Amino acid sequence: MSMHKNRTNIDSAHNGSRHNSATETLGDFTTTARVIPISLIAIGIGLVSTVVAWALLWLIAFFTNVFYFGRASTALVSPAGNHLGWFAVLIPVAGGLIIGVMARYGSERIRGHGIPEALESILINGSKVQPRLAILKPLSAAISIGSGGPFGAEGPIIMTGGAIGSIVSQLFHLTAAERKTLLVAGAAAGMSATFATPVAAVLLAVELLLFEWKPRSAIPVALASATAGAARRYILGLGPLFPVPHHAIFIGPQGLLGCVIAGLLAGGLSSLLTLGVYAAEDSFMKLPIHWMWWPAIGGVAIGLGGLLFPQALGVGYDTIQTLLQGEAPRAFIAGVLLVKSAIWVISLGSGTSGGVLAPLLMMGAALGGIDAMFLPNEGAGFWPLVSMAAILGGTMRAPFTAILFAFELTHDVNMLLPLLVAAMLAHTTTVLLLKRSILTEKVARRGFHITREYATDPLEILFVREVMRTKVVALPAEATLEDLRHTLVREPAQRGQHLYPVVNADRHVKGVVTRKQLRALIESPASGTLADVLRQPVVSHPDEPLRVVVFRMAETGLTRMPVVDRESGKLAGMVSLYDLLHARVRNLNEERHRERVLDLRLPFGTRANVKDV
Repeated sequence: MSMHKNRTNIDSAHNGSRHNSATETLGDFTTTARVIPISLIAIGIGLVSTVVAWALLWLIAFFTNVFYFGRASTALVSPAGNHLGWFAVLIPVAGGLIIGVMARYGSERIRGHGIPEALESILINGSKVQPRLAILKPLSAAISIGSGGPFGAEGPIIMTGGAIGSIVSQLFHLTAAERKTLLVAGAAAGMSATFATPVAAVLLAVELLLFEWKPRSAIPVALASATAGAARRYILGLGPLFPVPHHAIFIGPQGLLGCVIAGLLAGGLSSLLTLGVYAAEDSFMKLPIHWMWWPAIGGVAIGLGGLLFPQALGVGYDTIQTLLQGEAPRAFIAGVLLVKSAIWVISLGSGTSGGVLAPLLMMGAALGGIDAMFLPNEGAGFWPLVSMAAILGGTMRAPFTAILFAFELTHDVNMLLPLLVAAMLAHTTTVLLLKRSILTEKVARRGFHITREYATDPLEILFVREVMRTKVVALPAEATLEDLRHTLVREPAQRGQHLYPVVNADRHVKGVVTRKQLRALIESPASGTLADVLRQPVVSHPDEPLRVVVFRMAETGLTRMPVVDRESGKLAGMVSLYDLLHARVRNLNEERHRERVLDLRLPFGTRANVKDV
């Protein structure tokens, strides 16, 4: 029998919108029933994180009383009420010394404000956190804040809740993705319990920690946050944490223009604060002493700042409340904006332990107090609340978290529109001015990259049929090796084709052979048929998304596959890694290629001169 090559333009038989079993099984989500046991574990983590949040707040109150008032009490007090005089400067220094020792001989990961450390655990360590961190982090944060550190409790509780979630997950037989979900569930639950903001906690998890928006992770995280929000009622009480006078539902064009100005100013301040923190860190790194001593040096700045403006010390929830009520005098506002910002930047750059949310809320509210001096009067505390959310959204690059966070902290639903305008413009400002946020800069400095943009993968929505090649060479399975030698010598193989499907008379794929194997067959004296040297093919189907093919290539190590029609079983074409890259090129062209689609014409045949943007 003489051998022939099927060099044809294969009709894939997919004209029109033909339905088949594979297409019908494609869904919007890939979540399985595995989410149920993960959610049950997350609910338990939510309960534990609530208790941990209460314990951390209890520890902060205890150490504040010990350091500033010399008594063993858990009553909520502010360091500003102390009567130590100049001796108060030594309190933050002592706290810094303790933190330095704990970090050096306990765990270096207690340094910082918590969220970057949680990011590192997810990115680097497979969401595995050391158990001792669940004890050292809240203890170090309580000592830092209790000795006057200008920080919030949320960063440490996020890291501590994440550590608890990670520890619990390590007790079960789970994947790294499931451990990540439970780590983030603990972090979100801790934030929810601390601030009574269950929805904002979930958004924070999505915008900062999960690196995905999938039901498999969002559902357990949401249930953990909701559990903590409900359990908080019995341990810490209900929200809102910062009740404010309700404002008008509509503020008019002048008010919205004021929100634009407030958002831009908050974005500028956010950028300055981010640059300041890492400039301070760079300065500490130049010191010829071990980093263990840096928190004590930062404590000197805290102590001196506390002498100038005592309200800058500690968490400062009472100060935030005063600013949101619109009752703060100008000297008070200036003290928060200048002193609090300065000591926070220096102490955070020194590598001590503490969170960033509460200080940002305070500085944002102070900026709003400045804005209220020249922007339209929209009611008491309006501009402090707007600027508070704006600076949070700009600094953390999480605008939706900032909006919902401000709403849940105050329960003022009428503020959603002003918050949306200001927070988004602050976010816009920092995105354009800085490559990274205050949270991701630290991770980047340790040699890792985090992308904060979420988009649908084009390989998820493009199918094999859209990129496969139909002009391919197929070899007949019944051909003898002698026929093959004569044919290939007389007619060389298709240029650029490295894998050849071998088909029977009905065009069903029986195997594949590579170009290298064909050359070896020509040079060898062996006899027989082509079917004797075939290997079993790994195939794809025209109705499969390209991402499925990418995963199959990664699992098998093969970069070329025959495309087989799922219904008829016949060869439909070939797909290779190059074709997948070409699909990516199509996506890039959609983003970069600019064209004018509509050609505007004025009446009487005059064409408008519209320039390309």
